[in-house]
Amino acid sequence: MTTRYELIIGLEVHVQLLTRTKLFCGCSTRFGAPPNTQTCPVCVGMPGVLPVMNRRAFELALKTAVALRCQIAPFTKWDRKQYYYPDLPKGYQISQYDLPFSSDGCLEISDPKGRFERKRVGIIRVHLEEDAGKSMHDEAHGRADSRIDLNRAGVPLLEIVSQPDMRSPLEAKAYLTELKLLLSYLGVSDCNMQEGSLRVDANVNLHVYTPDGHLVPTPIVEIKNMNSFRAVERALAYEAERQFKVWQETGQRLGDVPKQTRGWDDVANITRPQRHKEESSDYRYFPDPDLVPVIVSEAEVEAVRQSLGELPAEMRNRLEVAYNISPYDSDVLVNQGQALVAYFEQVAQQCGDGKLASNWIQQDVLRTLKERTIGIDEYPVSAQRLAELLRAVRAGRVDTMRGREVLARMLDTGRTVDETMAELGIAQLDEAQLMALCKELVAENPKLVADVRAGKLQAAGAFVGQAKRKNPNVNPARVRELVLELIQGQSEG
Repeated sequence: MTTRYELIIGLEVHVQLLTRTKLFCGCSTRFGAPPNTQTCPVCVGMPGVLPVMNRRAFELALKTAVALRCQIAPFTKWDRKQYYYPDLPKGYQISQYDLPFSSDGCLEISDPKGRFERKRVGIIRVHLEEDAGKSMHDEAHGRADSRIDLNRAGVPLLEIVSQPDMRSPLEAKAYLTELKLLLSYLGVSDCNMQEGSLRVDANVNLHVYTPDGHLVPTPIVEIKNMNSFRAVERALAYEAERQFKVWQETGQRLGDVPKQTRGWDDVANITRPQRHKEESSDYRYFPDPDLVPVIVSEAEVEAVRQSLGELPAEMRNRLEVAYNISPYDSDVLVNQGQALVAYFEQVAQQCGDGKLASNWIQQDVLRTLKERTIGIDEYPVSAQRLAELLRAVRAGRVDTMRGREVLARMLDTGRTVDETMAELGIAQLDEAQLMALCKELVAENPKLVADVRAGKLQAAGAFVGQAKRKNPNVNPARVRELVLELIQGQSEG
């Protein structure tokens, strides 16, 4: 019997909240300022200073926790987490330890392609803390040169800690994608990973199932330095293989060795050891004496719950039912954001065909947005005019291929559908003209007629091609129908 294993994944996500100022002082949180220009005695840890909580940061944190279905604590306090880093000038981080403001939530994930079943990932806790500064290391010219930028010190972070409920890199990516989308819909963070607004650490180990039926959990490893969701997937896949090889060589199981922190090397596609992970006792937590506890009433929580609006999962379900589109289609649309969903709904309602509207938006509109690096609010063709074009396609006034020509011209000129069709010389043939053309084609192509009678219906496509060459305004579907009717009528006669 072969030995098999299951990958066990829990994620810690740090999210920078969209506040103008830091968590405990009035310094700006703007990204990209010159080093050490957004600091004050509070965030650089000068003696005798007193922090004051940013109310807006707590409101955004509460909104997120409620959306994640967390239990909100009526009483929460601040704690000092003691550790030394050169970019942590106070020597401690203000965080939350034993009384976080929220816990026991969940986030549902699914895969529109059906690669895993819908599942609920538990949220252990969501808590607030301040960020540290940033160390920059320059090892050029054979020397180690480190510099410290304290602009990030004190920036408000929301730490979202999941249960170890994910079982594959694909599930982990789905969780992160859904979480990022939720945070964007809530407007609590810009989730820009390149600017450090969203950072991910993964806790990973294996459940090894031995041939004799025993389950052996391997030591847990924390992976850091992953700067994209794709990097998270790759790091998890690599770490699963690495841990299994280590287990085969050493037989080490959970508890035999301290928890290890490893960093992801995105160039080499490997994880590298960094240090052994501290336990909570090493941080010497104690309540921060300079900050008062926070009291949250049930009425406040309910007010936040009522203000959330429609969240991504609810929106997907509604679009699928209201517009008869697939889970895949609804996922693509919702993942593009609320503005694009609103555009889609206007088009779908006005053209009367949700699937058609979804197809054109995914294939044509999104391609243009990507090519021009613009948002839907800058798209030159309004929802009303795209709906007019799709109504023309549905009515047979213009076929799909020529309809895309119309849309491309509308993007450049801003003209209406009728004006653009006239400019391109698109005019619908009446039924008598189309029938005459089809009779002509049947008479000119006895071999194709014979092929169709022999059951080779694909030969009808050749009639469509010839019809398009004679008159580009023909409706291909109607040409095919009439040609088959004519040939069938000859056979019966």
